[in-house]
Amino acid sequence: MAGTVYGLTGARCGLPAVLLCLAALLCANLLLYFYLDALYQEDTNPLSIHTQCPLRHFKVGTITVCTPWLRCPEIRAEVRRVKLIGQGAVKKVYLSEWRGQKVALSVLSSEQYSDDFLHGLSMLRALQSTHVVTLVGACEEDGVFVTEYHPLGSALMLDTILAQDRYHWRNSWHNRLQLAIDYVAFLVYLHSSPVGIRVMCDSNDLHKTLSQFLLASDMRLLANDLDALPEVERGSQGVKCGHHELNGDFVAPEQLWPYGEDVQFSDEAMPGYDEKTDIWKIPEVTRFLLGNVLGSDVIHFHLFQIYTECKRTEPHMRPSALKVLSVYRSVYDSMIESQSQRVRDML
Repeated sequence: MAGTVYGLTGARCGLPAVLLCLAALLCANLLLYFYLDALYQEDTNPLSIHTQCPLRHFKVGTITVCTPWLRCPEIRAEVRRVKLIGQGAVKKVYLSEWRGQKVALSVLSSEQYSDDFLHGLSMLRALQSTHVVTLVGACEEDGVFVTEYHPLGSALMLDTILAQDRYHWRNSWHNRLQLAIDYVAFLVYLHSSPVGIRVMCDSNDLHKTLSQFLLASDMRLLANDLDALPEVERGSQGVKCGHHELNGDFVAPEQLWPYGEDVQFSDEAMPGYDEKTDIWKIPEVTRFLLGNVLGSDVIHFHLFQIYTECKRTEPHMRPSALKVLSVYRSVYDSMIESQSQRVRDML
């Protein structure tokens, strides 16, 4: 009898436990659904996370009021160098401090690169937007300009950063595909900018291309190095990225010397090209940004057709950056909807 009573009691106790587990599972699925919905709203609305100021104004760090760009007197008196954090042929970059805020101070390395430095500064001024690092101020006569500081560094550091414990939760296809969308969105802006059709010339290999972008703390991509953005004028002979012969598979076919190995390279004889060189490079940059996270293989499958179009040999046959962006956003939307539907089906 005692055994029978014990069995009945166990059955009564087991039923609430099962119901409790089902309720917990339901709550978990609801939370996941709301998370995905919020993630979708956040990632597809970049203006909600990038604060804008009026023309020639900025705000950085904890500053909440838009401030006019700093000029020579303010930079000389108020910007204090802390340490060197980057160096290239054109400029040196110092972590600096301004009114308690961390900023990046770029200093011309050599007078022989003055034209490149000033071109980069002019592009930085002209292209201020949600796609580009925030300009804080400039002093041309001293060969310096100041921008917002982003401690995560360039896009080259993406895998290293996402491997860290504090950022590992961001190592998902959502965030990685959003970075690819940011990259293509910048190309759209560049190819229809307020200062004409511009080409990314500092992009002769994957490493160089990624080094042109910074990772913001909210894991968004911002164009940073704008030293080589020549303008394509319709009806002209196009542009040329430098005066030396380019090689490799990363650059577009029209950027390679077209007259064979038996003919010595000549800058004068090298034909020009246009913004479609940027389109050719999109698949390789996307593959790096997506990495090997769960879901990346599905994304590549959905993007296969647009990858193929980007790699067409004839430049005029490649899609515009705007078309590529439309496809990327469509794939993002469908992936989110598919994941949300699976959650709804479990409710």
